[in-house]
Amino acid sequence: MPDAYILDAVRTPRGKGKKDGSLHEVTSLHLASGVLKAIRDRNELDTALVEDVIMGCVEPVGEQGSDIARIAVLNADYAETTAGVQINRFCASGLEACNMAAAQVMSGQSPMSIGSGVESMSRVPMGSSGGAWPADPQAAFKSYFAPQGIGADLIATKYGFSREDVDAYAIESQKRAAHAWKNGYFKNTVVPVKDLNGVTILDRDEHMRPDATMQSMSALQPSFAMMGEMAFDGVALLRYPEVEKINHVHHAGNASGIVDGAAAVLFGTKEVADANGLKPRARIRSFTSIGSEPTIMLTGPSAAAERALKRAGMKSTDIDLYELNEAFASVVLRFMQALDIPHDKINVNGGAIAMGHPWGRRAP
Repeated sequence: MPDAYILDAVRTPRGKGKKDGSLHEVTSLHLASGVLKAIRDRNELDTALVEDVIMGCVEPVGEQGSDIARIAVLNADYAETTAGVQINRFCASGLEACNMAAAQVMSGQSPMSIGSGVESMSRVPMGSSGGAWPADPQAAFKSYFAPQGIGADLIATKYGFSREDVDAYAIESQKRAAHAWKNGYFKNTVVPVKDLNGVTILDRDEHMRPDATMQSMSALQPSFAMMGEMAFDGVALLRYPEVEKINHVHHAGNASGIVDGAAAVLFGTKEVADANGLKPRARIRSFTSIGSEPTIMLTGPSAAAERALKRAGMKSTDIDLYELNEAFASVVLRFMQALDIPHDKINVNGGAIAMGHPWGRRAP
């Protein structure tokens, strides 16, 4: 089977996912079309070679519904033959879109595919699409359902991370993101969002708080304590009776920010890259998907990484740099603990705590 290579990767800046955010007036379709156009124009790409665009989107309703991937393909003036499909794997949607695009290339079914993602959290709020898990007692009771923030606090409690630990991690994320922007590390990846007249709306992540300190963090109240007291601590403790009491340590400052944005990654074979004058940036060795215990929910990354490493015949020490979504600070701290990864090898340019996390767009 052919190898799949990453040939290019772009993303928009991340705008605050609120009504006063810079991207609130920009539709999801405009965001998604913009990164597809950038991939095409930067590489002088014959889009007929791109057989499919897989696009992650967690809330595929309203303006993000009706297979936004296919509509974005048409709106970006790609070849009519380029297909498009929307997928939802919650926060892993963009990453799963990339896995699927790479798999098409590796299987020999596509010379080029694009993995992408989009989410306008200011325009299509979190939870807009509903779902059975939190609402249907049959599903909730069977799986000991608890909101994600309760799971993050449970991880911190179970694995020994204090409020000071998660706050310190969050501050370092802010520092690293600010350093990356200051030194131009994103200049070849971030493409500005422009209006229909070509005027730049946003060209820089606007969620960052590089002036955050331990003192300012300490003033923030835990976000999930009241929710836990109402019911969900009790549910989680039924599933984890070894935990005496959940220590609520997460708040808006040490969790991923709600933002708007889009991204796209171009995958192709070495042959198609050479034929079109494109330089491969990385080769895909392996990938995997995994489920985790649903109450604690957020311990899956280490198990997935271990499976992917085993599939590639590698060890955790063979990896120079890691990137993990900073859904909550404890998630990354647990990943580092489980795989014995030093902090200077993970999220070296900051992460979602500093720059925000548009749900469906987890790449690049």
